[in-house]
Amino acid sequence: MAQYQCSACYFPYNEETGLPDEGIAPGTLWDDVPEDFVCPDCGTPKSNWMQYQPE
Repeated sequence: MAQYQCSACYFPYNEETGLPDEGIAPGTLWDDVPEDFVCPDCGTPKSNWMQYQPE
């Protein structure tokens, strides 16, 4: 599963764990996250997030 991060504050989104506190269940693919999703820390819209490849 992939990981993404906010391009403004680097808040992480991991498809495996989801964001249950934000109503996004574990296992939710990034493509299935609603288009109106915004970063819970800074409000950056989903369109400004990027895929993250941990080293």
